[in-house]
Amino acid sequence: MLELGADEYAKYPFMADAGQYLKDKGFPLVKFGTDPDLKPSVEKAFHRLKVSTEGGIYKSELIDGQASKSYVLEIEVFSFLLAIVLIKLTGMHTLTKRFALAEARRAEQHLERDLGKASEKSKIDLAIKIIHDLFGIEVIKRDDFFEIPVADYLKHSISFHEREWKLINRYVKDGKVLLTPEKTVRLIRKELGTYIGSKINNAPTPPMIPGFENMVNELISICKKLTPSYTTTTGEYPPCIKHAIEVLEKGENLPHSGRFMLATFLLSKGQSVEEIAPLFKNAPDYNQRVTLYQLNHLAGTSGSGTHYSCPSCEKLKTQNLCFAIPECDNIINPIQFGKKRI
Repeated sequence: MLELGADEYAKYPFMADAGQYLKDKGFPLVKFGTDPDLKPSVEKAFHRLKVSTEGGIYKSELIDGQASKSYVLEIEVFSFLLAIVLIKLTGMHTLTKRFALAEARRAEQHLERDLGKASEKSKIDLAIKIIHDLFGIEVIKRDDFFEIPVADYLKHSISFHEREWKLINRYVKDGKVLLTPEKTVRLIRKELGTYIGSKINNAPTPPMIPGFENMVNELISICKKLTPSYTTTTGEYPPCIKHAIEVLEKGENLPHSGRFMLATFLLSKGQSVEEIAPLFKNAPDYNQRVTLYQLNHLAGTSGSGTHYSCPSCEKLKTQNLCFAIPECDNIINPIQFGKKRI
């Protein structure tokens, strides 16, 4: 397993050695509920979780990826481990998904920054080693780009529906796909989130810690509000719409084209912007203001006043958003699903 330096513990606390950090410091969990000197770590853990429920990315006190003071390092690592404790005490699966994805995106930023540091070979090598050890992807730096075997690229990009990720739209040389630091790391976001999620799921659930009760109850209350509450239309949804809703309910990323399809379909079925908006609450980059603005734009109630229609089945096929079943009966638009042909 990787040997991390002090600053790397704070950047990648989900790595195996980070768990030992708390034990080495000699702090029993129960002490975090009573010791005022440890309160900043507990408050930081709670804040870290709340940020994740809002679709944001926790901003650490690290400066350029480095802990300026020893206590900063402790708080950063402690807050991650205590956040896991709080998650286990709530028993809320939604919180696990949200936090794992938020921490994956945070680690992604650090990995991307380290890969882009051309003058610091040690940081680049560590980032490459993390990607290799966790996900088995062989990354080789070549000038300003990073080479990844085509087989690895296809395996990890299979869930991306955007055109830019199709192999035909990437630069391939000698069986290797050339990527920027940003694209290299983006390729593993889902797996990184899954990895962190598995760490949380496999962690033991401790007994309730005195002093943690109010935070646990508040987190449970927040998670219950995250469950989408929307009005369904009568009749059965077509498979493409079902799939889009399932992706969002899992807290996974639905591409822009999928969000456009889902919103325009539901609007065409007579649902209001207020009824549709909660569906997107579990999106990793959810922002209420932006979501409402975009929905109102699609509905024609703002901007140019243009009312957008649901894309055709043919269009959805080109975007890898079509999941046709026999009941689709060769319809040309999802809106027609379930209607009897004359």
